[in-house]
Amino acid sequence: MIDPEGPEPLYLQLAAVLRERIRTGVYPPNRPVPSITSLQQEFELARGTVIHAIEVLRDEGAVRTVQGRGTFVAPPT
Repeated sequence: MIDPEGPEPLYLQLAAVLRERIRTGVYPPNRPVPSITSLQQEFELARGTVIHAIEVLRDEGAVRTVQGRGTFVAPPT
């Protein structure tokens, strides 16, 4: 999964894992992705690393964040 000693930055590794979970339906469209705290605990990563990974997915259009509600998988286009 995440290789802390690998050449790729941790946030990009996490983004790839989350992207794959979205692609395979583990996180279905219009449903929330796990919270930042939950992802921190699951992957043993810093909060900033998790936030950066979510930002990458948001920039790609894979997720959308609704203030006060959380981050959700974007519907298919």
